Amino acid sequence: MASTYGAAQVLVASNRGPVSYEVEEDGSLRAKRGGGGLVSGLSAIGPDAGALWVCSALSDGDREAVRRGVGEDGVRMLPIPAEVHADAYNGVANSVLWFVHHMLYQTPLEPVFDAGFRRQWENYVRYNRAFAEALADEAAEGAAVLVQDYHLTLVPGLLRKLRPDLRIGHFSHTPWAPVDYFRLLPDQVAREVLEGMLGADRLGFLTRRWADAFTACCTELTDGLGDTEVGVHGLGADAEFLRARSHEADVEERITGLRAEIGTGPSGAARKTIVRVDRTELSKNIVRGLLAYRQLLDDRPEWRERVVHVAFAYPSRQDLAVYRDYTAEVQRLADEINSQYGTPGWTPVVLHVKDDFARSLAAYRLADVALVNPVRDGMNLVAKEVPVVSDEGCALVLSREAGAYEELGEDALVVNPYDVLETANALHEALTMAPDERAERTKRLSAAATALPPSQWFLDQLRALTGA
Repeated sequence: MASTYGAAQVLVASNRGPVSYEVEEDGSLRAKRGGGGLVSGLSAIGPDAGALWVCSALSDGDREAVRRGVGEDGVRMLPIPAEVHADAYNGVANSVLWFVHHMLYQTPLEPVFDAGFRRQWENYVRYNRAFAEALADEAAEGAAVLVQDYHLTLVPGLLRKLRPDLRIGHFSHTPWAPVDYFRLLPDQVAREVLEGMLGADRLGFLTRRWADAFTACCTELTDGLGDTEVGVHGLGADAEFLRARSHEADVEERITGLRAEIGTGPSGAARKTIVRVDRTELSKNIVRGLLAYRQLLDDRPEWRERVVHVAFAYPSRQDLAVYRDYTAEVQRLADEINSQYGTPGWTPVVLHVKDDFARSLAAYRLADVALVNPVRDGMNLVAKEVPVVSDEGCALVLSREAGAYEELGEDALVVNPYDVLETANALHEALTMAPDERAERTKRLSAAATALPPSQWFLDQLRALTGA
């Protein structure tokens, strides 16, 4: 098909785009704009760069917008059939590739790659092909194409066959599995994933560890990297945005509300706060974080009524049963801790499950301790954001399995995410850290966290791809 957008010089491809649509009661469409590193990055290249974002039409509102020909300038939504998208997104990307890269399988029982999976894989191929064909239609001669994440691993190879003139990049926002774990995938599927990505001129990863794991998989399962370059770009926090946004009126209002929920200790002194902000994603390790907090209250009874765990666990992927069960377990354990230790004037765990960005920023500002303990994480921006906006300085308890560990580990209290006792001890150490040491660590954490802000992160990849 011919382009309806003109020949784009810079293209981004991702499952989710920068805008979504809802159908109002009167039948009109309401657009909701998103944020994040890619949005910031694309805005950094300016409105005259000839950029186009290709994404899926995810909701009924999105599909209706495509049907009506309604859209944002610089965005093309693909009306991929719902059953194809469901198989590709939930069946393969989120239930298989995500699980492999985060090493989440309970291997005595899963995975099971049967005929049903093969059908889902065929739809994953169709989904990737739809993106490749759209990008081929829209790209100007020699344009730069930046493909995003594990949903679209086959796009570079498919697009290379259609448009060998393009400069193609792919960026992985997740970890990459070590060879032995990656080989859980059926052999042909594993090779197709690797060969699809090797269709790119350049591949980007968040840390050297993930880049090396990918390279090792290619060495073991294909003929190596060939002509494909591999680079590392550690996405940082957007300090300017976060500092400004965290002092707006709605955040100040949330701070007042949180302080009321946290309360004061028996002596009237402000209680210490251990803050976590996560989606109820299996890899985020919220349950073991709660277990470590309970262990702290068991081992260090002096902290009872003097500390509150402010836990924001925003439901994620609730269309998958395993995620619904995990979210329920987080709620159950928080209730159990509150029932076991709570007093009329003290709720040990303040749990919120409704997503609220202003409230998250309020918690960042109030945090004495930030708990970031994923079992495995590509980066984890929460670990970078809290030190940037903390009012009084914040001690960071950080999993060594977070990508952020490579940049922040020197000034964090580093833990094995599976070791509940070690994590409880680290929480105690963080709570008792001297104010001057905490302030100095926070300063260094903030500097490391903002070294590559989103706009620069994007531009660095674009320049590396194009040689500009």
